[in-house]
Amino acid sequence: MIVCSCNFIREQQIREVARAGIRCVEAVYAQLDCEPNCRQCLSFAEQIIEDEICIAA
Repeated sequence: MIVCSCNFIREQQIREVARAGIRCVEAVYAQLDCEPNCRQCLSFAEQIIEDEICIAA
């Protein structure tokens, strides 16, 4: 599923970066060589990161 249509970031990409230990949404975007543009995706991206944190715990 596409999470960020501005940068064409998929849910799986966010999950992979979060699994690598990056927890800040802006840092996740930076790791993917982009930055939030319209910022409408940030709450969903944060939820995905939180899900990965819970799974890892």
